[in-house]
Amino acid sequence: MNLQLSNQLFIVGGATSGFGYSVATSLYEEGAQVIAIARGREKLQQMAIAYSRMETLAGDLSQPEVLDQLLQKVGDRQIHGALINAGGPPAGSFEETGLEAWDEAYRTVLRWKIALTKALLPQMKSHQYGRLVYIESASVKQPIPNLVLSNSLRMAVVGFVKTLSQEVAAEGITANIIGPGYHATPAMGRLFEKMSKLQDISTEEAQKRFEGEIKSGKMGDPAQLASLALWLFSPHSAYVTGQSWIVDGGLVQSSL
Repeated sequence: MNLQLSNQLFIVGGATSGFGYSVATSLYEEGAQVIAIARGREKLQQMAIAYSRMETLAGDLSQPEVLDQLLQKVGDRQIHGALINAGGPPAGSFEETGLEAWDEAYRTVLRWKIALTKALLPQMKSHQYGRLVYIESASVKQPIPNLVLSNSLRMAVVGFVKTLSQEVAAEGITANIIGPGYHATPAMGRLFEKMSKLQDISTEEAQKRFEGEIKSGKMGDPAQLASLALWLFSPHSAYVTGQSWIVDGGLVQSSL
């Protein structure tokens, strides 16, 4: 299938590892123009060398000055889509998580995504076209133990994205969520470490126990998830909006 992404401009957050890296490089290989954003300057420089057409921006999008730098980099070019993606908050149970951590999670999980979306919408509306894809978690369908901040704040993202999708659908703009289950990404390490401490086992044993919860019996491949993101970025997905796509190998038991 021709995804019709060639020469289209996409913004990709968290681009140096995990899902962000897989989506950024997959878009590049489809001939798209990519602005890759991440906090790690050295890894971004390595990506710029490996993918010569790729533009990079080092910084934290939760900071207003970095958002301003992004908009300056885009200039008067049409933005066709954005992968709104970043790492999750620290692992922890409800009782061990203080109010300061809740305040910080609001800033790192929810607030900056709203600010970025608000910044991109006017330009997308002017072109009557846009694709917004938010990487969240399978926890929007089924809570994951010891992730109370992620379980809670990511549900708030679902609420705002669903509302947004209904408000802008008639203007050629779609907004969808991808909720990954357990994938082979660096982010899983914090869950392995948390379980190993709680249950006094090795991180290797913790990983085996996580994999035992997955019906397919193994961690997901970020590159396969990227293929779904690219379809959601494409013109072929014009009639799909406001949905939460769970990619989990059968982990989630809910039928909703």
